[in-house]
Amino acid sequence: MQTSFRLPPQTSIVSHALVLLLREVLHRIQFRYSQAQLEELDDEALDDDQQTEWQRYLRQSLEVVAKVMELLPSHAFSTLVSPCGASVHCDLRLNITAENDCRRLHCALRDLSSLLQAVGRLAEYFIGDVFAARFNDALTVVERLVEVTCYGSQVSLYDVETAVPSVLKPDLIDVHAQSLAALQAYCHWLAQFYSELHRQSQTRFVNIVTSAMDASAPLIGAKVPEKLLLSACHLMVSVATTVRPVFLVTVPAVQNIFNLVTDSSTRRLPPEAQVLVCRALSSMLLLPWPNLPESEQQWNTRSVNHSSLLAALTRHYRQLRGTTNVQQRRMDPEDAELRQTLRILRDIVDSVSGESTKSRQICYQSLQESVQVSLSLFPVFIHQSDVTDEMLSFFLALFQGLRVQMGVPFTEQIIQTFLNMFTREQLAASILQEGSAGSRVVEKFLKILQVVVQEPGQAFKPFLPSIISLCMEQVYPIVAERSSPDVKAEMFELLYQVLHHNWRFFFKASVLSSVQRGGAEEPMENEAQFVAAMQAFGQSFLEPDIHVFKQNLLYLESLNSKHKLYHKKLFRSSMLFQFINVLLQVLVHRSHELLQDEIALAVYNMASVDFDAFYSAFLPEFLNGCQGVDGNQRGVLGRNFKMERDLPSFTQSVHRLVNDLRYYRLCNGSLPPGTVKL
Repeated sequence: MQTSFRLPPQTSIVSHALVLLLREVLHRIQFRYSQAQLEELDDEALDDDQQTEWQRYLRQSLEVVAKVMELLPSHAFSTLVSPCGASVHCDLRLNITAENDCRRLHCALRDLSSLLQAVGRLAEYFIGDVFAARFNDALTVVERLVEVTCYGSQVSLYDVETAVPSVLKPDLIDVHAQSLAALQAYCHWLAQFYSELHRQSQTRFVNIVTSAMDASAPLIGAKVPEKLLLSACHLMVSVATTVRPVFLVTVPAVQNIFNLVTDSSTRRLPPEAQVLVCRALSSMLLLPWPNLPESEQQWNTRSVNHSSLLAALTRHYRQLRGTTNVQQRRMDPEDAELRQTLRILRDIVDSVSGESTKSRQICYQSLQESVQVSLSLFPVFIHQSDVTDEMLSFFLALFQGLRVQMGVPFTEQIIQTFLNMFTREQLAASILQEGSAGSRVVEKFLKILQVVVQEPGQAFKPFLPSIISLCMEQVYPIVAERSSPDVKAEMFELLYQVLHHNWRFFFKASVLSSVQRGGAEEPMENEAQFVAAMQAFGQSFLEPDIHVFKQNLLYLESLNSKHKLYHKKLFRSSMLFQFINVLLQVLVHRSHELLQDEIALAVYNMASVDFDAFYSAFLPEFLNGCQGVDGNQRGVLGRNFKMERDLPSFTQSVHRLVNDLRYYRLCNGSLPPGTVKL
């Protein structure tokens, strides 16, 4: 009997194709299947994204795996997790001494590292709406990862002696680090577990978190390879900030880390690791616990413990209070420690800036003495830009995150101290060191002032004249004649924020009173400062820096959109045509070709304030001033500029004017002298 041939349903074909694709991609990233091709990939030289050729190839392959997981979760999970889980203990436990076959072990460890990265990449597909449906699969993955990380820490994989340590030791370190990173990727899943199913599976949850800390803590030490150390630190940070279990601070392994960090006799961790560990410990004490009401947050106990932690971390720093002269001190070792303490404090402030009021209050209470010490030391270190850079980074974090907690009087004291210390000479000395710590100091000072001028209410309004004066009389003359792109960008942002958030400092009347006067011009104050700011913006359009040009064009357009800048009598009568002229000249000279659409839009918005004046007064005057064309050509240019008032027609005319003017100049310039009477 002849059987008929039937195609499977369309979805089955697609599913089958995706499964084959997944299998092929997984084979292509494993030395077990594709050793010859993979060994050709460079794993040393870094590209512009700080990735090696191998890392880029692996990342792109894992994105394909993730996409298949999104479309076919069950197939992808079973295909990926089974070989990974089966090979973990085999590779780590049985083959660790297979020194007669180091090449095979090297390849196996590389593959295990890749599979661990793949498992971590899939973490996002177990959270949210699918959490309950895929809970058992995720639990299996997480418990296996915990087992692997604990085993690696128990046997100190990074310290295992091998026949070819130069090859196998980096592999063992990488596998251990990737297992920690994969576990870290599941912290959002752990947070959902804690929130939704903690009570039903309390023992399993506590065991996972405790084991994760048991795996991390032994790796947080000065002699551990940095890659492994940082992986352990990042895992601890994620558990502390994302999962936030109430019992975390009582876990013995975590208590050991508290003792390590606060004991001044122990050897210090590398700088980046120390910052991460201190962030984790601070977060355990500051961040609200999920699933608990305010009355059960134990804020008093946590506040006392946080103060003790910060007191230990800043012990040596606070002893510098009273130093009046930088020469009184031994320089380099203490300066390095001082800068590191400031980095830690800044990071702690940053980590709590978006949290609840109570968390920020406790944080500032613990920091208060260190903040006062920093302010008293600022004049001492004003000429040491590397130290000042860290100090201002710390103060910037305080202004952005704990401004309310600092209170108005102390904030005023800080601002006044900075304004007094940054003299014209000090600013010049710092700005002239382009790209250096000195230049960064000025940038951060300007960023702090940006925060100040955006503050609502009247508390900091008395500083506006001093801030504007600092910009226009001290910073601007220094940067106007130099590129100084970073300082210049921050200075113009400060000017924009002054204008945007303090419009009534210049234009006193409210919108309501303007309406009640029937459109009559409102009174103006501080006119000289306003004019100086506008002139600085105008001058920036004559400079080659396209970043500053684009930024400032957006600022002017924003001020017009929000405050009707172009409609103000002073701007309309004495600045409007100057700005249009400068922008048209920029288009003609093609110096900022990438921004031609933005420039044409700004010209339209300025011209639309008074189209009649634009067509009857500005355009003829602009054409009369054009060099390199004769009278007849000027007439043609004027007639070709259609007197339209809609945006598309107007910008079309602008681009035609610019292109025709360039064409005439090109033609006239190529003719023999005297042919055209210009």
